[in-house]
Amino acid sequence: MNDPFNELSRLQKDKLSVLLGAHIYKYGKEQEMLPTIKNGNIIGIILDGTAQVIYTEYNGNEILLEELTTNSVFGSNFSPISNENCQIISKENTETLVIDYDKLINPKNLKYSYFNIFFRNLFEIINIKFKETNERIQILERKQIRDKLLEYFEIRYKKSGSRNIYLPFTFRELADYIAVNRSAMFRELKHLKEEGFIEVKNNKITLLYK
Repeated sequence: MNDPFNELSRLQKDKLSVLLGAHIYKYGKEQEMLPTIKNGNIIGIILDGTAQVIYTEYNGNEILLEELTTNSVFGSNFSPISNENCQIISKENTETLVIDYDKLINPKNLKYSYFNIFFRNLFEIINIKFKETNERIQILERKQIRDKLLEYFEIRYKKSGSRNIYLPFTFRELADYIAVNRSAMFRELKHLKEEGFIEVKNNKITLLYK
């Protein structure tokens, strides 16, 4: 993930933090993040650690909506965090910078060169985020579990150019990500292995059909 503070000095980062009224929050493993302010109009940046945006259905099933890693950006305007059924859960010790959206879009900020650099970086990250959202929509549009898996593998293959795909999360979380029953997904992976489409070792999947 791109660094939102790329090309900024430590002094400029400090000035930016004051300008935007930023706050830093620290969380332990498996802790709900931002429970009291997630309904506010905010922009969040993961400074260190990893987290997940989880949607809980009426029947208690959980769906992984988004994986957040260092430098990931989330916000009220382009993430589903304001939904009452959504939670942001830290997967490890995680540090998050939170900015008031209204302060971010204040036109007076444009007179500061360090703000313009930050805003450009932020825009590039958000653009990548929208591309990733579109990729996931491509996956979810597939009807069959096999097709969802193969579409996911194809997207990862095109990004890396390698037949070796390293999952950024567990297989259980992969099932949540492609929105399918976990047991059914494991059965389909077994079929793909038996039919010679893939090899699986830990979190590495090797595409044999490429």
